[in-house]
Amino acid sequence: MINNVVLVGRLTRDPELKYTANGTATATFSLAVNRNFTNKSGNREADFINCVIWRKSAETLANYARKGTLLGVTGRIQTRSYENQQGQRVYVTEVVAENFQLLESKGTNEQRNSGTSNENKPASKPNADPFSGSSIDIGDDDLPF
Repeated sequence: MINNVVLVGRLTRDPELKYTANGTATATFSLAVNRNFTNKSGNREADFINCVIWRKSAETLANYARKGTLLGVTGRIQTRSYENQQGQRVYVTEVVAENFQLLESKGTNEQRNSGTSNENKPASKPNADPFSGSSIDIGDDDLPF
């Protein structure tokens, strides 16, 4: 059986970091993923996909990603259910993220969030590393192998 998901989208809100009773970190977030086609009006639509990530990766995501951050996520789809206060069974389908990657530099993300423009900034070199300003330190616990 195969249950793999690969998403690229922007965070619709800051990740919400919480801890379970035994101290395990978990973060929930939502990604806006553009569709590859336009509607009748010529506008591009997006899907809003709920995701959850666990342990060290959850803490790292919460520390470095903010609303609007372009994010790549790999994981699996999971459906769970619970009984609400009215006694009704509620089903929740979400992506359980196993790995994520920030897809733009910290400076680009901060600039977009602050609303400043590139008009007075020198053009970057065409072969320059777009992530050279990034200061993310990923530990061995976050590697998939």
